[in-house]
Amino acid sequence: MYYIDPHIHMVARTTDDYETLAKMGCVAVSEPAFWAGYDRGSVAGFRDYFEQLTSFEPKRAGWFRVQHYSWLCINPKEAEHISLAREVIAMIPEFLNRPGVLGIGEIGLNKNTRNEAIVFLEHVDLAVKTDVLLLVHTPHLADKYQGTRMTLDMLCGDSRINRERVIVDHVEEHTVRHVLDRGFWAGMTLYPVTKCTPARAVDILEIHGPERLLVNSAGDWGPSKPTAVPDFILEMRRRGHPESLIRRVVYDNPREFLGQSRNFVFRPPDVLEHAETQA
Repeated sequence: MYYIDPHIHMVARTTDDYETLAKMGCVAVSEPAFWAGYDRGSVAGFRDYFEQLTSFEPKRAGWFRVQHYSWLCINPKEAEHISLAREVIAMIPEFLNRPGVLGIGEIGLNKNTRNEAIVFLEHVDLAVKTDVLLLVHTPHLADKYQGTRMTLDMLCGDSRINRERVIVDHVEEHTVRHVLDRGFWAGMTLYPVTKCTPARAVDILEIHGPERLLVNSAGDWGPSKPTAVPDFILEMRRRGHPESLIRRVVYDNPREFLGQSRNFVFRPPDVLEHAETQA
């Protein structure tokens, strides 16, 4: 089965991981801007990173016929440095019209601080003014519920936001309903330690249904698994769910959400195969 991973940090992965993803049926990835494992010290560091995301990673993915899309921001982990964050936000429009750039993300809260909230809202303002999609990170573990509620309150406080063009990621059992009830898309991130396991994600799907629900691997610097979405597919099959439902969650839903971006120029694999056959 073909699938799309709507949130995976491929700069943290080897080229072999792209090959593995392709063999597992992944036809496209969407990569949010992320923390580098250390706090960058200048706007020039972010400009180089955005250059990598928008220029090199699409080429690297393309070696294995995986389509690569990206998001830009200063990550919540670095949002305490407000003056630097504002320099980065001011620089982002230079990249927003590049092929494959979907919007602003992943923005949000890390420790639920005042500075993080300020930087979050300034990112949101840029997204609204430039008419791009938003990908929102929610905090981990003990801070998740409070951080999710704070994030949703800030988003809902801006009447300019089209909630169907926002995904709130890393939802779990105690936060998913709050996200869906307010009209946003919800992302389930599959991790071996924190966030959701594939089994828990299927539980959530069985309770809440597939509407506006996505599943992703994140695949970042820490303990993570870039092939977690195929694990989810296997768990769905193990429980006897129809292929049409599985396809909706791992392929149709990402296409619907990401397709709202003017820069999501997606080439379905069946179309590519037909074109090659006719060539």
